[in-house]
This record gives sequence, C-alpha cells and structure tokens, in this order.
Amino acid sequence: MSDLFGFTRTVVKPRYALITPDGFVNSHLPGWKNAVCVVNISPAMTGPRFTQLHISLEKDGVGEGNTGVNQYVIYVIEGAGTIDLAEKRHRLERGSYIYLPPGKDMVIKNGHAAAMKLLIFQKRYVVLKGVPAPATIVGHERDVKGQPFLGNEDARLQVLLPDHQSFDMAVNIFTYQPGATLPFVETHIMEHGLLMLKGQGVYRLDEDYHPVKAGDMIWMAAYCPQWFVAMGKTPASYIYYKDVNRDPM
Repeated sequence: MSDLFGFTRTVVKPRYALITPDGFVNSHLPGWKNAVCVVNISPAMTGPRFTQLHISLEKDGVGEGNTGVNQYVIYVIEGAGTIDLAEKRHRLERGSYIYLPPGKDMVIKNGHAAAMKLLIFQKRYVVLKGVPAPATIVGHERDVKGQPFLGNEDARLQVLLPDHQSFDMAVNIFTYQPGATLPFVETHIMEHGLLMLKGQGVYRLDEDYHPVKAGDMIWMAAYCPQWFVAMGKTPASYIYYKDVNRDPM
C-alpha cells in the first residue's frame, strides 16, 4: 500500500495523531551535527504539552546542549555510542535510556559507521513544592523486569523511571504476546507520546481503529479513548510517555 500514489496511514486529528515513517520530514535542530532530526510530536500540533523527537546520529554525529527548563528521556532505538554527563562518559547501546533533569549539560556521540537512532521525550519540568527535582538516571531496559499488567502474563509492563513524586513524567515499555490486548478501553487525564518498537497490531484512538507497526509514532490527548491488540506471529511492544504526579488544576 505504501507504493500507492498519495497513500499514507498518517492521520492528525484534534485528539490524536498517528505519524508513520513514510511521512517523516527532517528538521535542523540546534546542537545536532551529522544528524537527521525529525520532530514527530510537539506543541505546534495544538494539543501536545511535550515534544517527541526521532534522531538518527550518522557516523561522527554529535548532539550537545543543555536541557534548560526541560527534562529529557533519551532511549536508544538502534546502534551504539556514548553520552558525556558531568565529566563522566557512559556507553550506550540498543535499549539504553537516560533521564536528564532540567539544567543538565550533555554530549551524545556516535563513533560507529552505523547510525545510532534515538527517541527523545522533552517536557518542561513542573516543580512540586518541598520536593527536590530528580537526579540523572542512566539505565538499560534489560535490567527492568516486566510485570504482568493487571495480572495478565501475556501483557507485561516495564517501568523505566522511579514511581516517586519528584517525577512529573513516566516512561514505560509495554510488551504483548500475539493476541494479547489492553484489558479495557482506557480514558484518562494523562496524555501519551508513543513509539512502536517491534511487531504490529491495531490501536483504537478515539473512535477510530488503526493498523500500526514498528516505527510508527502516536500522540494521544488527555481523555482520548485508547485500546491496543497485538496481531501477527511475533510479540509487539511500544515505549510511551505520560504526565503524572501533579495537580490537574
């Protein structure tokens, strides 16, 4: 279907968006060199309160800067490289993730011939009186055990960031065995940014049903009804962001 003239699965609506790789358009972002940068989700869509980037660092590619008033979660989709934080260098590989609080300097480098592909969530940090901001976290998804979601062994959730009030965002990985589903249609105050990591399935967004597969990006507004079923012969997984732990007013 992707070869048909004028066809795309991409759709942008007031309460959700599905952005597929065939429609990715490159941007030039400050601090990124030898990099292909795509801004998949941003407040420019009139709805999202965060930004979701897809960055491909080519050979000798570098990303450097300061988080400013924002916080970042960086996830390595593919490839390997390094990140320098406070004069300490950390090696990165597929499945590595980093949480950076506001005001943090960083330098990410790819010294390999193959591209290093990154997913980055950026969100302005909301201070909670009397609670210090979180510290930097460098981890790997393999070290986070997947827990059965609501008792379902075929739908497992990996919680990458600590469940603590200092965090006003959460980033999780959800993995489904073929045929597994969310147990009900969720409708809640949290908005989502999502990247399909592997496999395929069908995502309900508002009143619509969309086939999705690895590489697709999704934005869901607060109170957008949502539901997912994994389809095919292999597991499906996605990584997603949500806003948490702050007064809705």
